[in-house]
Amino acid sequence: MTSTTVSPSAQNRYRQSLLGDGMAVVWAIALAKLVFHIYFNNRYGYFRDEFNYMSCGDHLQWGYVDQPPMVPFLIHISRAILGDSLRAIRFIPALASSLLIVQTAVLARELGGRRFALVLSAICTLTDPQYLSNGSLLGTNCLEPNLWMGCAYFAILTIKSWGKSDKAPRYWLWFGVCAGLGLENKYSIAVFGVGIVLGLLLTEQRRVFLNKWIWLGGLAAFLIILPNVLWNIHHDWPFAQLMHNIRAEGRDVVRGPLDFFLQQVLITNLLNAPFWLAGLFALLFSARLLPYRALGCAYLISYAFFFFAHGKNYYLAPIYPVLLAAGSVVIDSAIDGPEGTPRRLQWLKPVILALLLAHGAYIAPVVIPVFSPERFLAYAKTLPFKLPVNEYSHARAALPQWYSDQFGWKEIADEAVVAWNRIPPEERGSDPSKACGIFAQDYGQAGAIDFFDRKLGLPPALSGDRTYWIWGPRGYSGNCLIVLGDRRKRLEELFEQVEFVGLSADNPWALEKEIGVNICRKPKFGTLSDLWPQIKRWR
Repeated sequence: MTSTTVSPSAQNRYRQSLLGDGMAVVWAIALAKLVFHIYFNNRYGYFRDEFNYMSCGDHLQWGYVDQPPMVPFLIHISRAILGDSLRAIRFIPALASSLLIVQTAVLARELGGRRFALVLSAICTLTDPQYLSNGSLLGTNCLEPNLWMGCAYFAILTIKSWGKSDKAPRYWLWFGVCAGLGLENKYSIAVFGVGIVLGLLLTEQRRVFLNKWIWLGGLAAFLIILPNVLWNIHHDWPFAQLMHNIRAEGRDVVRGPLDFFLQQVLITNLLNAPFWLAGLFALLFSARLLPYRALGCAYLISYAFFFFAHGKNYYLAPIYPVLLAAGSVVIDSAIDGPEGTPRRLQWLKPVILALLLAHGAYIAPVVIPVFSPERFLAYAKTLPFKLPVNEYSHARAALPQWYSDQFGWKEIADEAVVAWNRIPPEERGSDPSKACGIFAQDYGQAGAIDFFDRKLGLPPALSGDRTYWIWGPRGYSGNCLIVLGDRRKRLEELFEQVEFVGLSADNPWALEKEIGVNICRKPKFGTLSDLWPQIKRWR
């Protein structure tokens, strides 16, 4: 009979891979980060985009106007298990951001890093402001670095094992699976994938294209994303339309070459910059990491694409863990010096870690709601830099957009309830063709009504924004509509009767505040279905 007992040597190797060479410390850091996020993730309120993901999660399908289906699907499952509290909604990002620390350390180990390199890479990832932010808000950004680094991991394993194991080429299949799942989360991983492919073609690793497994990996990625592609084809490529309209409108801040680079330094933590820059140069030029040059090329290609496409400053953030891992390896080696020489610079190691942790603690309130809004504004005045603004409309808010968009939504939903209470019982029935509907101007307002007010018996919100438009008027005739946020002059052009209800209560920290609410009757446009093509709002 064949024994299934694991040998002691195999058990030792297993423990070594999980906890050895500093991995126990790395896991402890990741756990501390998870606890940190869980504690602080309920300090303000629900973020605008979180309403969107929850609304989309209530309508599971293979795609949405502004995103693929992964995050709506995951939040649908998460809400069924954990509920709707802020901590529950943000558990997925907290977990993903914490696991990224482990992934980065594993990359450092695969690149030849020892104990300090692993711990250094973990601390760099821990103190990165973008990854702290990713762990604090539900969104496609929170999973993106994990999936990019999944691709990087299998690329490294393939290159490292090539010619040494018959199984090495098969890692490309898992690369393709990660890439396909990444596309189901956010399309921008395609830029990284193209960067890897071009990087391989530009280096001696181009021989991998003679092997069937890399093509099978590409096929796996295609099959995984195929349902979303078919959904986009069916709806006339909504995401492409949205991106075109955003560019045409000039909504996003366009940065020059120097500003774009400085933003990369800022979002990755100023003190982390020497490490990822060292990693980039090592991947491109050092003999030790020469086999992995394709990863350095992938960074340059991705950087160039997002710069020339006028991408936001954080679009490149998912790639930095691999640079931090490489940088940690070469910094560790530089401190230790050549083998056999006196190690006189060992004192630098605890100093570097202490400085990174101290600076990370100083920067954390920028992206984690550690302070009250009042205290945050006082703290922001002590910063030696201005907080970035990615859209021109965000400049008017008292707080940065990632905070201001966590305020004001309950006030908007409450004013919709005030209007609903004025609707007579005969217009609150279950038949939408005879009932009064609620129309919001954007997915934030609509999502807030769906989240807060559906529990009070209000109907699902309507909107022309993003995927709400695809969901259509849902049978509502338009004979009676509660309309949020539109100009009275425009409403009087559409309806014979317009009754002003009031403004949502002022919240000084909100980006959207004092939103007008009107009850409109006797439409001049026929039915809501007739008007629907004109209210499409994809921008």
